[in-house]
Amino acid sequence: MRGWLLPVLGAAIVIALPRLHSLSTHTQPNTSGGVSLVTRSTTERKSSTDLEIAGDLAGSPEGNVRYIARQDLLSLPQVSFRVGNDPNFSVPTEVSGVLLQNLVHDLAASPANDLVVAICADNYRGYYPVAYLTEHLPVLVLSVNGLPPERWPKDPERHGLEMGPYLITHQDFKPAFKILAHEDEPQIPWGVTRLEFRNEKQVLAVIAPPASEASDPKVQQGFRIAQQNCLRCHNLNDVGGKKAGRPWPILSAWAAASPDYFAAYVRNPKSKNPHAEMYPNPSYDDATLQALIAYFRTFSAQETR
Repeated sequence: MRGWLLPVLGAAIVIALPRLHSLSTHTQPNTSGGVSLVTRSTTERKSSTDLEIAGDLAGSPEGNVRYIARQDLLSLPQVSFRVGNDPNFSVPTEVSGVLLQNLVHDLAASPANDLVVAICADNYRGYYPVAYLTEHLPVLVLSVNGLPPERWPKDPERHGLEMGPYLITHQDFKPAFKILAHEDEPQIPWGVTRLEFRNEKQVLAVIAPPASEASDPKVQQGFRIAQQNCLRCHNLNDVGGKKAGRPWPILSAWAAASPDYFAAYVRNPKSKNPHAEMYPNPSYDDATLQALIAYFRTFSAQETR
């Protein structure tokens, strides 16, 4: 499920959970002769199923954009499993694909420090920090029920949209942390066309609260929640999704000028806008909403200094 808005630190409550590592692994025949994945990539898209890659690429100048053929992805080690708790699928579904961790290892210039950004055709973005990759083992899906993208089910929101050329899912997602009423959420975008590999610290620094506010536990709680949810559809400069069309400064202005409206919208968007496409957050209690407000307000305060 792909939300629109807003969905370690301070009083964050961390839940330690066991990991499931029973993924079935198999390898397709590799006819590349051991040539690296970046070397096999091209500078131009040759097919609608080519995966665009960019950012911090191994052996490639910064800013380069390259394309990997689906067939080359299929030649990599694959994992296969049945998805049973992904709302993008209405029934348990067999998928196979490549672990994002493996793509980081093969493609990123700095695998230990780079996160993955999955960018969709509608400008929605999924962010995968190093800890998320290790804990949840997300998979870039190449086939669904043994079928290629053109034969996948349509989008779960019943708009008749294609879920390919790529989507990301997990075998069995279990939350790894809880902050106030916000629980760790699966990042499961569909319609993925591009992966970026970017330095995690540099990305998060863009949306970090100013140093003068960073010691406030409430601000830090809001910051952590915003990293996972708000960043999917809202941007600050070149960080974050652009699907919502409302960047960080607008969210900050709402939080500073109309905190009650901001809180009501986050909890139940349609109560303020009947046409809102953002998913509601009915579980967010007052403390959680106040943490988000405190975090976003810091950006308005920063502008007035």
